[in-house]
Amino acid sequence: MFDKILIANRGEIACRVIRTCKRLGIKTVAVYSEADADALHVRQADEKVLIGPPPSAQSYLQIDKIVAACKKTGAQAVHPGYGFLSEKQEFQKALAQAGIAFIGPDALAIHAMGDKIESKKLAQKASVSTVPGYLAAIPNADEAVKIAKKIGYPVMIKASAGGGGKGMRIANNDAEAHEGFGSATNEAKASFADDRVFIEKYIEEPRHIEIQLIADGHGNCLYLWERECSIQRRHQKVIEEAPSPFLDAKTRKAMGEQAVALAKAVKYKSAGTVEFIVDKHRKFYFLEMNTRLQVEHPVTELITGLDLVELMIRVAAGEKLPLAQKDVKLEGWAVEARLYAEDPFRNFLPSTGRLVKYREPKPGPDVRVDTGVYEGGEISMFYDPMIAKLCAYGKTRNAAISRMRRALDEFYVRGVSHNVPFLAALMAHPRFVAGNLTTNFIAEEFKGGFTAAHLPPRDPAVLAGVAAVVDRIQAQRAAAAAGKMSGHVRLMQDNCVVMLNRAPVALAVSGGGSDFVVDVAGRRIEIETDWSPGEPLFHAKVDLQAIVVQVDAVGPGWRLIFEGGQAEVLVLTPRQAELYALMPVKAAPDTSKFLLSPMPGLLASVAVTEGQEIKAGEALAVVEAMKMENVLRAVRDGTVKTLHAKAGDSLRVDQKIIEFA
Repeated sequence: MFDKILIANRGEIACRVIRTCKRLGIKTVAVYSEADADALHVRQADEKVLIGPPPSAQSYLQIDKIVAACKKTGAQAVHPGYGFLSEKQEFQKALAQAGIAFIGPDALAIHAMGDKIESKKLAQKASVSTVPGYLAAIPNADEAVKIAKKIGYPVMIKASAGGGGKGMRIANNDAEAHEGFGSATNEAKASFADDRVFIEKYIEEPRHIEIQLIADGHGNCLYLWERECSIQRRHQKVIEEAPSPFLDAKTRKAMGEQAVALAKAVKYKSAGTVEFIVDKHRKFYFLEMNTRLQVEHPVTELITGLDLVELMIRVAAGEKLPLAQKDVKLEGWAVEARLYAEDPFRNFLPSTGRLVKYREPKPGPDVRVDTGVYEGGEISMFYDPMIAKLCAYGKTRNAAISRMRRALDEFYVRGVSHNVPFLAALMAHPRFVAGNLTTNFIAEEFKGGFTAAHLPPRDPAVLAGVAAVVDRIQAQRAAAAAGKMSGHVRLMQDNCVVMLNRAPVALAVSGGGSDFVVDVAGRRIEIETDWSPGEPLFHAKVDLQAIVVQVDAVGPGWRLIFEGGQAEVLVLTPRQAELYALMPVKAAPDTSKFLLSPMPGLLASVAVTEGQEIKAGEALAVVEAMKMENVLRAVRDGTVKTLHAKAGDSLRVDQKIIEFA
């Protein structure tokens, strides 16, 4: 076994590897860029080595600097995590030449499986079912259109060295194929330094189901069941679960055996994942193999009881797998939600900044949080905006979903925008609960984008009651404060009106201490809570059902967040409510004459000039953030009056780019 391991990564996956190493008594070395000097993985590791400036191309992708860090610290092995150098055969070769173990597969397997074109050819030779397509690099956009037409629309344009949803475009016609080729190659070059793309048939009504493998260097290879990863946005996984609600035992076994056959064809060792696309008839096709640990590996660990990082380390140290296929358990159900620093109400644009408040749900056998951040830390513009991975476990799928919904209510994040409201909407969606999933789920169910309308209060009376109780507890504390003026008595009125997002709810509240009764139009609601003013989470039993509501004081009122939805509330006397109804609502400023940057990022290009006439839908500019290109288009016809920014400029949120006449 190794004495010291260097983690060639950052964020939550680096912290995840460190956690297992500490349990095994292995010392750890963190590498970090200048932007990550105060990162959590740097704080948790036993040693740290600075490897360069913030851009990953100058730090986390620098093979020679990481090898040098190993030699400097005496690290005997390297765990690459996912992303960065994890699937670069050059990295494995460089470590091998330096006498350092790579906690992953050999270069042969990385090369064979890491290239999506070559891996599909190999899969065909291994009698693994594959998707029809053109398995060669495509030279230009015109050729891409010809190939797409021959295969038949819709098609998927994919980066050969791609992953993480980058360098992928769906094309439904010639124009989309032409434009998609350009975007895919640009993203592929920026993310992977490899602009090759290929085209394959896009399977309609598809599910994305993957098989987790673990193999040793002694010829043993096991499949650890499957993960359903169909809930995706822009080909990026959002929700994962294990097992899949769709597969039967026969299909599960067939997929597992094909995955093992493919791995054995390249003498694979370590953890790896074979991804399949599955149609509505349970017919499955090989998609790709990821020769590394997957982001979503925790759900597999929860249903099998195995530590995949530990198994990877032991395999790399030359040990045999400690179990056979018949010993692999499948118990219960696990669901994972990826929390990102992004604004779901603004088309999921990345959000950067400091985590002013960060409180995780309490961990336990049914809740797991993998993260690389902490309160006061920063979400940087240089890297993936993941905040954490939240996992919930239950004996059944419904139990796991129910626990996930409560855990999302308990996850308290302030300082950056985040996607918890969207995750809550997904968990509550009837179609998701029913397990009726495809990779088109989000596009089909949120066609016009995600808005607050997707999160109406399930029971406005309960939310109004919570607001009244919060206000009453605050008033009771004020009434009990010492040092009041002589003869001053604070009166608390039972009857009140809660303005719930400006909608009035008349009610009466009584009780005190920890037990309250709210009457809303003759309906009696019992609320039991030990909440104290200033606490961010309102834990309560409402009619004996446990709930958690996030509470923020806002001016004279409150902001309540429950089940992903947000309500601005004021608790008023009946007379105050009458007067409040007469107050005008402040109108939002008119920004219709401007193209504003929807996110912090780099203005990659501007496609128009001053005085140019434009049409609705026309591309105006491209903003690059988190290695993703975001095309900004005109929402209506008009004329460009002034360009307020130029290509190469760094932009802040809502900064003016173009002004229209």
